Amino acid sequence: MPTVEGLQFGYALHELPPGRLPFRRWRWELWHGATLVAAGWRLARPDAGRALRVHAAEFGHRLFGLPAPERDHQAASGDLRPGTAERLAIGPITCLLVPRALEPPAAAASPA
Repeated sequence: MPTVEGLQFGYALHELPPGRLPFRRWRWELWHGATLVAAGWRLARPDAGRALRVHAAEFGHRLFGLPAPERDHQAASGDLRPGTAERLAIGPITCLLVPRALEPPAAAASPA
C-alpha cells in the first residue's frame, strides 16, 4: 500500500480559563490551512492530544479517498505538549502536526 506524505495540519491546544464548571478543560482545534477541520475539549491534556491525532488521521485518509482505519486509541495515545511539532503515522497516512503559532505566514500578495 502506498504511503502518503507531505500532509501538514496546524493545531491549537490550550487550557480553558475557569468558568462555571469546577474542573480543568483543554480546548483543541485542528486546522488544514485556513480551514478548521475539527475542534472540541477534553478534561486532560493527553486526551486532547489523542483527539487531535485521531481526527488528523481520519481527515487525512478522507482527503485522499482512503478508508480510515478503525480508531486505535492506543496508537494515538500519549501527551502532546502545546507548542511542539509531531509527526503522525497511522495507516498509510503520514502527516505533521504543527502548532498554529509556528506555521509560516501566508505569502503576501505582490502588487501588480
